[in-house]
Amino acid sequence: MATDWEEMRMSLRTPNTLRLQRLAAISDLMDSLHGALSGVRTCPVCKVTAHLGGGSRQVCPYCGSFYNAAAHDGALEASPSLRAATLPNIEGDRPIVGGVGHYINRFGNFIFHDHPANGRRGSMDSNFSPLVTHVDANATLAHAHRRRQQVKHSKDKKAAKNSEEQSSADAAATATSSGSSVPDIASFPPINPGTASSVRSSPLSRGPSRPPSVRSRAARSAERAVSSTSSLRGKEVLRPNYPALTINRGTFLEDVKKAHETKQYGDMKKFYFETFESYANICATFKRSPDMDGAQADDHGLKTELLYSVHDSIREMPSVVHKNFLKGVINSMLQEKPNLFSKDKVRALFVILQSPVFLTQSSYTVLAHVLRSIIELDNGDHQLLVCWFRTLEVARFRFIVSFITQFLTVRQFPPLDRSLPPLNKSRWWIPTATRVLAILYASNSSIQPPLISYTEFYNDALDHLDLIQEYRSWQMPEKYDTFSYCQYPFMLSIVAKRHILTKDAEQQMILTARRSLVAKVSRHQAPQIDIFFLNINVRRSHLVEDSLNEITAKKADLKKKLKVTFEGEPGLDMGGLTKEWFILLIKQIFKPENKMFVYHPSKRLYWFSLGQLGNQRHYNLIGVLMGIAVYNSIILDIHFPSICYKKLLSPPVVPTMQALPVGIASNPTLEDFREIMPEVSHGLSELLKYEGDVEEDMCLTFQVSLEEYGEPRTFNLKESGDKIPVTNENRHEFVSLYLDWILNTAVYEQFQAFYLGFHTVCASNALIMLRPEEVEMLVCGSPTIDLEELRKVTEYDGYSRDSQTIKWFWEILGDMSVAQQKQLLLFTTGSDRIPVGGMGEMAFKISCWKGYTHMLPQAHTCFNQLVLPPYPSKKMLYDKLMIAISNSEGFGLE
Repeated sequence: MATDWEEMRMSLRTPNTLRLQRLAAISDLMDSLHGALSGVRTCPVCKVTAHLGGGSRQVCPYCGSFYNAAAHDGALEASPSLRAATLPNIEGDRPIVGGVGHYINRFGNFIFHDHPANGRRGSMDSNFSPLVTHVDANATLAHAHRRRQQVKHSKDKKAAKNSEEQSSADAAATATSSGSSVPDIASFPPINPGTASSVRSSPLSRGPSRPPSVRSRAARSAERAVSSTSSLRGKEVLRPNYPALTINRGTFLEDVKKAHETKQYGDMKKFYFETFESYANICATFKRSPDMDGAQADDHGLKTELLYSVHDSIREMPSVVHKNFLKGVINSMLQEKPNLFSKDKVRALFVILQSPVFLTQSSYTVLAHVLRSIIELDNGDHQLLVCWFRTLEVARFRFIVSFITQFLTVRQFPPLDRSLPPLNKSRWWIPTATRVLAILYASNSSIQPPLISYTEFYNDALDHLDLIQEYRSWQMPEKYDTFSYCQYPFMLSIVAKRHILTKDAEQQMILTARRSLVAKVSRHQAPQIDIFFLNINVRRSHLVEDSLNEITAKKADLKKKLKVTFEGEPGLDMGGLTKEWFILLIKQIFKPENKMFVYHPSKRLYWFSLGQLGNQRHYNLIGVLMGIAVYNSIILDIHFPSICYKKLLSPPVVPTMQALPVGIASNPTLEDFREIMPEVSHGLSELLKYEGDVEEDMCLTFQVSLEEYGEPRTFNLKESGDKIPVTNENRHEFVSLYLDWILNTAVYEQFQAFYLGFHTVCASNALIMLRPEEVEMLVCGSPTIDLEELRKVTEYDGYSRDSQTIKWFWEILGDMSVAQQKQLLLFTTGSDRIPVGGMGEMAFKISCWKGYTHMLPQAHTCFNQLVLPPYPSKKMLYDKLMIAISNSEGFGLE
C-alpha cells in the first residue's frame, strides 16, 4: 500500500517537476541571452563557447543542453519525457499577425514562428519543412548498390556475403524509416555520370512529398542534444580524421600570380575543386586549429586572411575555375553524414557563402541549395551564424546581402531567356533566400552601430508586386496558404510600406463611410455627401480649442477623408487648407507658453515636459493629429527624437488589457538619451568611466535636479534617493534609473495620452511592419531638398524650360539658403518637408500669369502650383518672391 501511495505521489509531482524544470530552463535561457556577461562556458554537447551569466542550472542558448553535466544527466534520469521536451520560443516585442513570419526579438535573436492554429511553418508554403530531410527510394537503392560494388571486389567471399546482407538490411531500414519520396527537378544531379547520389527533395516543391514534421525545431534540437549527451556518457564516438592540407597565404598568392602569368589554370582548378569538395577539406584548409572541436560565439576560428585571399583571387579567374569551385561545392553538399567536428558544417557553409562566384546567374542553382543547407541547420546554428556574420568586414557583409538580394530579384522576376529552372519547380528559392537574408538582418541589427544601414536590405524591385495581395496573404494565412513578403518587412522599401498603409487606410475609410451610410438609411434619413468625410470647422482665433472640440465630437469619423474649413474664408479644401491647418495647429501647441514640450536647442528637438501632468487632452490631440496625418499622407513639421517613435511602437498594437503599460522604451541607452540632452549624456558616460572614488569626488545621490522654463525641479530616482550616495558599485544602477526616469517614468502619463491618440487613428496591422525610423519618415517626411530632382519633375504652363523667367527662377532658388528654400516649398506645397519617395513623387507646376507683373506670385497648395508673372528683371522676380514666401499664411493672399 505504501508503494502504491508513493507512486501516486510521484505521479502527482511529475507535472510540477517538469514545469519547474522548464521554467528554470526558460529563466536560464533568458539570462544567457540578455543578462550580464560574467563568465565563459563551453557546452558539453554542441561545443559552443560563449560568454554567459552564472548559475549551475544554466542552459546553452544554442542547443538547449545544460552546462552543468550533472544537472543535465539528473534531469534526464528524473524524467525520461524531458528528452523530447520543447524549449520555448522567446517571442519578441512585435506581435505576430496571422501567426506567420519571423521576427527579431529584443535580444537580437532570430526566431522562426510556427502558425499556432494549423501547425504549419508560417513563413513557408504549406509543404515546406526545412528541418526534415527526405531520403527517397532511389537514394536508398544507390546506397545498397555502392555496398554491393565494394563487396564485389572483396577477396573474402564470406565477408562479401555478410556485407551484402548488411546493405540490404540498411536499405530496408532506410526505406521503412523515410518512406517513399518522388525526386523533383530541384534535386542535385550526380557529379559523375552513372553514379547515383542521395537526393533530398526540394523543401518547397509542389510535387508529392513527405508531410512536414509537426515537431518544433527546439524539440528536435533537444532530442539531438540528449542523443549526443548519451554518447558522451557511454559510447565511444569516432573522432574525425581531416586530411592534412597545409597551405599558407603567401604560397597561394604566388601560385595565383604564376597562373595569371602563364595563363595555365590547371593547378587553380585542382585547388578550388579539392578544397571545396567536402566540408572536411574546407575546415582542414581554413580552420586555425583543424582538430578543434566546437566553436565560440564571438570567434569563427578561421584563417581570415587566407579565406579572403582565396575568395578575392577567384574573381579574376576564368570561368573554368568557377565551374570547378561549383562542382566542389556540389560534392560537399552531396556527402551523406560526413564525420565532422562539432559546428564544422556551419563553418563550411559560412565559408562557401562568402564566395564571389555566386554573383553570376549561372551559379544560382548551386546557390539555392547552399541557402537551403543553411536553413536546414538547427536554430542554435542560426544563432551562431548571427554572431559570425557580424564579425565580417563591412564590404564583405554588404556583398553577401547584395548578391542574395539580386538572386531573389532574378528568381521573382525571371529573365526572358529561360536560363533558370521553371518557377513552379524552383518556387522554394524565394522563401529560402528570404530566410537567409533574415539571418543576416538579425546579425546586422544585433550590434550598434550596425554594419550597414537597414535601407540596404530594401529590395526596390518588390515595389512592383501586387503588394495588397501580399498583405492579404499575410493577414489571412488560413485563406491564402502561401508565402508573403510581408512576413519579412525589412525587405520592403518605405515606398512599398507606405503604399500598403495607404491602401489599408483607404479600406478602413471606405468601411467607416459605408457604416455611416447604412446608419443613415436605417433611420430613414437622406444621406449627405458630408458623411463620407471628417469635416473640421475651426476659427483661426481659437484654433486649438475648436480643433480639440471637433475631434472629440467626431471621434467615430477619424478614419474618414479629412476636409478643413476656416470660418469666414471662402477656401474650398482640395488639400491645401488641410496642410495649413496642420501647420498652424502644431505651431500653436508647441508654443513655449503652453509648457507641454521642452525645446532642446542643441539638437533642435522637442521632448515632453516632465512636470506637465494635467493637460492630457492636448497630448492626446497631438497623437491624433499625427495619426490623421499618416492616414491622409500629410507631412508634418514635428521634431521628436528617435526614441519617441520607438515608444510609439512599444507595442505596435494597443493591448486589449487596459492595465498593461504602453509607450515604454525597454532598456533605454545613452545613445537614446544623447539625442535629447547631449551634455547630460556625456556627463553620465564620464561617470561610468571615472576611475577615482565616485562617492568622495562627485558627491552625487539618487536624486535628479533639472530646470524647465526657468523653474528648478528635483526628483528622487528611488525611495529616499536623496539620502543614498552614488558609489563605484552602484553607479550603473544610477545611470540606468536616470535614463528610465527621464525617458519613461517622468513622462508616462503624457506619453500614454499621446500614444493612445496616435493609435486611435492608426490602429492597423500594417503598422507592425514599420521600423521607428520609417514611422518618423511617414510622419515628418525627409528634410533634404534636392533641387535637381525637383527641376526634373517640374511642369510648365505658359512657360518652357528655356523661358528667361524660368532660368532666373532656378538661379534664384539655387542661391537661396536652405531655410529660404523650405519657405518657398512651404509657400507652394503647404509643407516644407519632402514626401516619402523623394522629390520624384512630387507634382510641381509653374504657371504664367501674363499682364500682372505688378502682382506678387501666388500659389495653389492643393495642386503644388506656383503662379509666376513674367517679371521684366531678375531683381524684381527676387524681391516679389521673397515678399510672397515671407508672408504666406492665410487663404487668398495676394
